Amino acid sequence: MKTPTKRITADTLRQLPPAKVKQLFTQLGPAKVDELQHDWSFWGRDAQFPPTDNEWNTWLINAGRGFGKTRCGAEWVREQVKNGHKRIACVASTNSDIERVMVKGESGFLSVCWKHDKDNKGKLMGFPEWSPTKRSLTWANGAKVEFYSAEEPERLRGPQFSAAWCDELAAWNKDIDTWQMLQFCLRLGKHPRVCVTTTPKPTKLMRELLKNPKTIVTSGSTFDNAANLADTYLVAVKEQYEGTRIGRQELYAEVLEEAEGALWTTAMLDDCAIKHADLPDLARIVVALDPAVTSNAESDMTGIVVAGIDINGIAYVLGDYTDRLSPQGWASKAIQLYNYYQADRIVAEVNQGGDMVKTTIHGEDDSVSYKAVRASRGKFARAEPVSALYERGLVKHVSNPPDGASLNELETQMRTWEPLGRVGSPDRLDAMVWAITDLSLNGYSKPQLTLAYSSAKGLSK
Repeated sequence: MKTPTKRITADTLRQLPPAKVKQLFTQLGPAKVDELQHDWSFWGRDAQFPPTDNEWNTWLINAGRGFGKTRCGAEWVREQVKNGHKRIACVASTNSDIERVMVKGESGFLSVCWKHDKDNKGKLMGFPEWSPTKRSLTWANGAKVEFYSAEEPERLRGPQFSAAWCDELAAWNKDIDTWQMLQFCLRLGKHPRVCVTTTPKPTKLMRELLKNPKTIVTSGSTFDNAANLADTYLVAVKEQYEGTRIGRQELYAEVLEEAEGALWTTAMLDDCAIKHADLPDLARIVVALDPAVTSNAESDMTGIVVAGIDINGIAYVLGDYTDRLSPQGWASKAIQLYNYYQADRIVAEVNQGGDMVKTTIHGEDDSVSYKAVRASRGKFARAEPVSALYERGLVKHVSNPPDGASLNELETQMRTWEPLGRVGSPDRLDAMVWAITDLSLNGYSKPQLTLAYSSAKGLSK
């Protein structure tokens, strides 16, 4: 049996003295050095190459920040073009991520492709032409990559592809809808495949992919790519995040299902999911705010969650609109949602903002119904009775609402929130707790429609 030839890589050169490396490059000449610069088989690590097993449908690169995931995805697509694929889809989290990351990023297509690229039959492919208006890359051999945003799954209705690259899938807003629409498009060629590059989060779609027997998972940490990352960066993130939950997720790519002693478990959240189409008529709706009182890059997010309750006392979390906003921004957003959902009131925590919160909201629109709430107990004490409602099946989560207000980030925060020792503010969770408290724990768990009608008629005192 013939022993396979060991692949010569950049790591091989790193083991040589600098003088020897310089000598080798001098001997190669400028043309060969240029070719080597664009040779992924030389620069890539073993973990950055696709599985050799031919049975897989999805290659899931589940790795930490700085691992080289984007480079993996771009190079994988480049190789598909070399192999003769003519129609390939690329899906980013947002429209801005298409050009900023996938196309023009440091590891995007315009960085990894080469004017002298040839396909695997030796024919010149050249450098792709980027069309921002069409959101496509086109090569001289007729191959085309089309770009889509996970914010617009309906745009995937109609086209067809033989391969796809999905970037940062765990951060997709409409993840399930987008993934399902993409699967319907993968109908060209003998074996359509998908490359997924992402830092993990315990979303339902991620868990399904990890369990799928047709998924091959590549795992890796930030530190696997230490040779290409600044030493100061590696030292800083290790000092700050080593041993923390966020470090385990963002650096070491652990899928953290739930914190020990979490008030909300994965099973609880899976059980409470309902489709938007199954949402009943609601008796009351509130927009809950956990406002940030400062407005800069370091400010907390403003938690904004909309929820409602039906006549049977079942509460429904309708959407998570949490964002980093100025006071005017979150006031405007809350009022917009108040009108959109035809809500009954805005409920806002005022521990930090005091009267400023009411003033800011009514400064935008003084006609809205407003209720200030003040936390007199700790977050755990406020959250625990809400968690008990979930256990009793009295709270539901609307999955993939039509306006894209996904609950993925909220559910991740609910699973991983640690009452003791957690850094940062559970903004989304706080807003949700205030909403459900107002709806279900303040005397509104079963709206008394008959009593209300009698009172209006003057039949009761």
